[in-house]
Amino acid sequence: MKNIFYYETKIGKLGIADENGAITSIIFKEKSLDGYSIAETGLIKEAKQQLDEYFEGKRKCFELPLNPHGTQFQKKVWKVLLEIPYGKTMSYKDIAEKCACPLGYRAVGMANNKNPIPVIIPCHRVIGKNGKLVGYAGGLAIKSMLLKIEQSAKD
Repeated sequence: MKNIFYYETKIGKLGIADENGAITSIIFKEKSLDGYSIAETGLIKEAKQQLDEYFEGKRKCFELPLNPHGTQFQKKVWKVLLEIPYGKTMSYKDIAEKCACPLGYRAVGMANNKNPIPVIIPCHRVIGKNGKLVGYAGGLAIKSMLLKIEQSAKD
């Protein structure tokens, strides 16, 4: 069964979705999803609790079962994103190299853009080669806020 529930958070309204005992999506705007029931499951509540702890600077890693749907390449990129340490950033080029696809930084950008579980799979930690913030599904203001949370909690 597919479930989604929406919450107000420090970064705005988020929808958290689960399916078969794993988190499958985090959505930045409230919208209805085909095939999903509006239901606050135990797993969704736990994800919300962990996100709140993260937003407060008290949690540095998430302990949740994840099942992001995507291509093999996208999953490879998302796995690398999970390896970026809290409070650190990497460029699209760095990620491409870690994926054994050194010229694939544009493909990495597209995989980042399709990340269905932002924040938990930390695509906000990916920046341009020049160190500038570029692209984020939730907008650059939220990306900046997430990086500031991590920097202040790290210090």
